[in-house]
Amino acid sequence: MKENKISKLNNVNGILFVGVIVFASLYFANLEFIKNLHVSALLIGVIIGALLSPVFRKSKSSLEAGVIFSAKKLLRFGIVLYGFNVTLNEISSIGLPGFWISLIVVIGVFSIGSYIGVKFFGLDKETAMLVSGGSAICGAAAVLALESSIKSEPYKGIVAVGTVVIFGLLAMFLYPILYALFLHNYLSDTQMGIYIGATLHEVANVVGAGDAINQNASSVAITVKMIRVILLVPLLLLVPYLMMHNHQAGRKKQLHIPWFAFMFLFVVVLNSYIYSLLDGIVAAEVIAKTIDVLKFICSLSLIFAMSALGLQIDLKKFAESGGKAFGLALVLFVLLLVGGFILVKLFV
Repeated sequence: MKENKISKLNNVNGILFVGVIVFASLYFANLEFIKNLHVSALLIGVIIGALLSPVFRKSKSSLEAGVIFSAKKLLRFGIVLYGFNVTLNEISSIGLPGFWISLIVVIGVFSIGSYIGVKFFGLDKETAMLVSGGSAICGAAAVLALESSIKSEPYKGIVAVGTVVIFGLLAMFLYPILYALFLHNYLSDTQMGIYIGATLHEVANVVGAGDAINQNASSVAITVKMIRVILLVPLLLLVPYLMMHNHQAGRKKQLHIPWFAFMFLFVVVLNSYIYSLLDGIVAAEVIAKTIDVLKFICSLSLIFAMSALGLQIDLKKFAESGGKAFGLALVLFVLLLVGGFILVKLFV
């Protein structure tokens, strides 16, 4: 009985500790100059968490349960609720070209990155997949989902998140500059929107770059980005099979079915039809406000997860694999920049 009380207390202590980091992350993220840089609370949370990782390790016995809960359970809950950012109507409105380009980008970047990450950069398979998945799909959210699916060590997810955040921010500022200089001569607003949505890392990056072009490019870019987000589901189902056999260790790994991926897809479908399903039963304004609240809870859960992952980071291991991971991310960044342009010119 006493041990059970101590366990619950440790859980609460850990969650409260992470909660303080989350509060600080939200505060800093809402400062005007941070907003202008489009730096998300997710990134700030992982940075603060990493800085406080020595504190966590010293008090691990009393904090670990709550930190692990935040990094695992709240992560999956946040990924499920992320489905409220996507509707099937938005995806169908962009047409087949946007879908095919998104599919090629996701399959191509993930496959190429996973291969060269191991063969040419000397990364382990898990880190290569996390960096490639973050570049191919939706940045930090994809890394978090994949990390939970393949059960990798926390520092690998942090390394991967660092790469997609840096190159995502770089792309967000670079694309509008390239458009102003010469891309406007080769791409229409719609084509530029597809290009941005199909190749930028984070949803926030897509919003920032799209808004810098015009409203039409922005709406198209966000829709194409949502197609890539949807493609996270089949990838989450495929990756555990790829990880079943660990070639480096020469042993079988237990197969983990990411059931939260099915729940994510269910939420996408629900979000697509919720207004028609509840028509005449619940006011549209109430539904909209409820969805807004769920989106906020989603963001909060993911910030909790990122902050908790930051606390678990091993700075020594991070330093050992960080350079190679950033090298892989740079190659994938160039592949997205050049390959995405070619795909848009070919298909649109």
